Amino acid sequence: MLSIELKKREDGTFLEESQELADLNQKIMYLYVFTGVSAVITLIYMCLIFCNCTALKKAIDVIDAASDFLAKTPWIVLTPLLFFVLQIIAVKLWLVSYFFVVSMNKIEPHSTIPQMKTFEWEPEVKWMAIYMFFGILWVTAWLEYMCKFIIMVSSTTYYFNSNGAEGEEGSAEVGTGYKFAILHTGSLAIAAFIIAIVRLIRTIFYYIARKAEESSGDNFAVKAIVRCAECVLWCIEKICDYINSSALAYQAVTGDDFCESAWKMLLLQIKYVGTFTFANFFAKVFVFMGKVSITGANLYSCYALMKAFGNLDEGSANSVSSTLPIFLIVGAVTYLAASVFLSILETAVLSMLTSHAIDLDINNGEPKYGPPTFYNKIANKKDDDEKVTNDLE
Repeated sequence: MLSIELKKREDGTFLEESQELADLNQKIMYLYVFTGVSAVITLIYMCLIFCNCTALKKAIDVIDAASDFLAKTPWIVLTPLLFFVLQIIAVKLWLVSYFFVVSMNKIEPHSTIPQMKTFEWEPEVKWMAIYMFFGILWVTAWLEYMCKFIIMVSSTTYYFNSNGAEGEEGSAEVGTGYKFAILHTGSLAIAAFIIAIVRLIRTIFYYIARKAEESSGDNFAVKAIVRCAECVLWCIEKICDYINSSALAYQAVTGDDFCESAWKMLLLQIKYVGTFTFANFFAKVFVFMGKVSITGANLYSCYALMKAFGNLDEGSANSVSSTLPIFLIVGAVTYLAASVFLSILETAVLSMLTSHAIDLDINNGEPKYGPPTFYNKIANKKDDDEKVTNDLE
């Protein structure tokens, strides 16, 4: 236990600095609580790993197979880049159209600053602007899901074109992914429509919440309610996005319609809940570590270049007065670019896992397709079992 030494008065009694002592005791209490909660979470996580050891091994195999797919199809990285550019073009065209809609309002010179203008929203124009805002949310979400669906179909063809039992690795047909994306445009539009509605609700709530906070002043209760509501809406958006992605992953294999694929995928994930949970969790961890590593490396290279060119020396002619904005911009752009490209692994893991689960279902628990990654582990396990049996005999 931590001990606190108290100062003595001249008469020999202890001098208690009440405020500082109370603050220190509170920090110690928080430290104990944090340590206890961390220990409980760690214990629960270790129990989950121990109880789902088989699912964990299969999840690692799925991630390994998804990595093999990316190594086999390096040009798939151009797909997120293409759709990212398309999203930028769509947003730029939307901005031009949006400014035309805003110009339909009554615009007047500012009362004190003639160079500035003021305008009041007309009711009809306001609804047009909201409709346009929902439209860009829908279009960007549709492009996002189309990119995901192309990657899913490509990884699915890689899985079912492989015959790992005989050591044959199949090829991924990226062109087939683009063809399927065109054929299933309606399903992609439905998924995009659902997530666009959720994002629109979040945006409207955020606007109303800011107005409520401004009118309430510094009311802690209002701020707490707003933060809790924002967290709930964020969770709803993530849940809807995962359901949409899972339905599209199942649809990439079977070709069923969107609603039927969502229902069947739910049943499939319930059956293989451990494998899906661990695979998705570790994929997200690897993707996040990749984002942080790439961003950190790029920031360090930016620092090294600025130091080499004398931008960090105060007496140099190339000295930069403030480096914080530069590092913030470089870090933000790097993290965004890394997110665009590393999202391929997360999508490929979900698609590969769905393909493997369907393969197990249609072949009575014995996979028939898939890359050699799965079968190498199975073969090694059988060899180890035979070796142990022979040693016992």
